[in-house]
Amino acid sequence: MLPIYGFFHPSYFLVIIGLVISMIASAYVNSTFKKYDQVKSRNNVTGTRAAQFIMQSEHIGDVGVQQISGHLTDNYNSGKKILSLSAATAQSTSVAAIGVAAHECGHAVQDHTGYSPLKIRAAIVPVANFGSMLSFPIIMIGVLLSWNQTLINIGILAFSLVLLFQLVTLPVEFNASRRALKILSDGNLLTEEEVPMARKVLLAAALTYVAAALSTFLQLLRLILLFSGNNRRN
Repeated sequence: MLPIYGFFHPSYFLVIIGLVISMIASAYVNSTFKKYDQVKSRNNVTGTRAAQFIMQSEHIGDVGVQQISGHLTDNYNSGKKILSLSAATAQSTSVAAIGVAAHECGHAVQDHTGYSPLKIRAAIVPVANFGSMLSFPIIMIGVLLSWNQTLINIGILAFSLVLLFQLVTLPVEFNASRRALKILSDGNLLTEEEVPMARKVLLAAALTYVAAALSTFLQLLRLILLFSGNNRRN
């Protein structure tokens, strides 16, 4: 059975590296949003109004727009057909707020047009949740049962489902940003000078998803190194 020092295997540094990458990405998106949140759009349109305008221009009439609490908690729920904007986005007329609102509208457009990766992501949410909640308990049970390699491998496989979900999320997020920038480029919401600013905000936000996937990959690699058959102890 794995002794207690096994959990402080040198591979633990992979987790630390993942945490550092995630922290850097989070700090970058917050600083970028804060910077361009201070730049008010010339058209003086709020994030909420921008979202409503985009929904109308894309002929999407079955999606509601609501304000929610939190900071950068903006999201689109395809099941409920609700686009939720945080207060910092919904009430602000900044370039950053309009960019974020347009990005969430990009998800609504994906849903409206039947974008395949979005459907795939929605389909694997249950298995990803399963992997997130049960992977480590399954691995620990395997360790406690005299290093049952089958259970350990099932746990590692379950955790890999989390990585699968995050990898599928990447094209969905980047595509939503591309759609958002295309919409914003028509000049009705942002000027030609403001669009590059919004692009920087959306790129910073996209990097957080890349960082999350990389962090999960490093964690998965650690599990493989730590709990592989070669590390078995009697």
